[in-house]
Amino acid sequence: MTIVKTAAVVALYLCLFSCAEKKTINHMTDEELKTVAVELAHRYIIADGHVDLPEVMVENHILANIANSQFFIHADKGEFDYELAKKGGLTAPFMSIYIPASYQKKNDFGKAYADSLIDMVEGIVKLHPDKFSLATTTKDIETNFKAGKISLPKGMENGAPIGNNIKNLKYFYDRGIRYITLTHSKNNQICDSSGDTTKWNGLSPFGKEVVLEMNRLGIMVDISHVDDSTFYQVMKITKVPAIASHSSARYFSPSTRRNMTDDMIKALAKNGGVILINFYTAFLDSATAKQQKENNKKSELALKEKGLKETDSLAKILVDQIKKENPLPLVDVEKVADHIDHVVKLTSIDHVGFGSDFDGVNGMLPKGLTDASMYPNLIYSLLKRGYTEADIEKICSGNFIRVWKQVEDGAGK
Repeated sequence: MTIVKTAAVVALYLCLFSCAEKKTINHMTDEELKTVAVELAHRYIIADGHVDLPEVMVENHILANIANSQFFIHADKGEFDYELAKKGGLTAPFMSIYIPASYQKKNDFGKAYADSLIDMVEGIVKLHPDKFSLATTTKDIETNFKAGKISLPKGMENGAPIGNNIKNLKYFYDRGIRYITLTHSKNNQICDSSGDTTKWNGLSPFGKEVVLEMNRLGIMVDISHVDDSTFYQVMKITKVPAIASHSSARYFSPSTRRNMTDDMIKALAKNGGVILINFYTAFLDSATAKQQKENNKKSELALKEKGLKETDSLAKILVDQIKKENPLPLVDVEKVADHIDHVVKLTSIDHVGFGSDFDGVNGMLPKGLTDASMYPNLIYSLLKRGYTEADIEKICSGNFIRVWKQVEDGAGK
């Protein structure tokens, strides 16, 4: 873009915002709103609570030495890479150090695997220090943003690798982990999961120690994936606000236990915390959730009849055919805005943000929000609904960073 053209674009943005008091959002054209949405996406930090890039790296056999350095710039496949993030304004995606429940059965509870994923994230920064930077504090996020770099903070999805040794929390803190999702799809030694039957009736005795030690160290407690009893017990004992790194409102999908009820959202807000809305269509819409469950049952029966395992090459062909014959209802970006609206109406503008789950939901994402380049579409939807510039800043990152800062400030107490 020439200097003249760049100056013209800047002038347009300045004009739009200098006239904001005279020309309200309600009186802007769609094209003006879209222009404003793009500008805001790049003016403010966009923090996303959960991006599964490390898992994609494993699937693509990009090991700790990270042989294919261009994968992170333009991946061809996937929902997050450098080019997509820069286009969409995503500047602080939390890298998910995801530990599948199967690792809980290993002698080290998945600690070595967690280390390998952390190594991968650190390897990205070593390969591309001009584009990415690690971030372990809120100040790092702001510094990197001013330098034009994408921050790669890290959160561990499933606290199993802590094992039964509370000292491992300090180990992972030193490795840069700044939130821990207490469990994943199965109960672990810390607490009960929303995807499993009751074992501890919430937090285990060890789990209560874990929450308090996370508070002391400055690690955010993430209640995504936990069962309701675990959630309420965390609310009672945590000394600082908690987060839901990638959850949605159960109001729109009552059968989805992974989502948060209205009472849970209110309790999280009373605690000072924040829910970061998951973009997974089955969490956003009850009809989609129902069809997805039916498709899963049909797939299980078909694989059983054929004597196939999920890992067999023929299994994927069979499952894809079932999906094709039983398409999911269309969900678009407006549904994510509905979830944000719902949280704001239940609480206030101060307790909601983005937790996309990009690269972790098998492509089941809303139309208009299928990869990291599309945050402006969501911002545009919010602007149409009357959200102000200040509101957008809070949703993009302000609320999440506020909670993180409170956790930082509470450390050592």
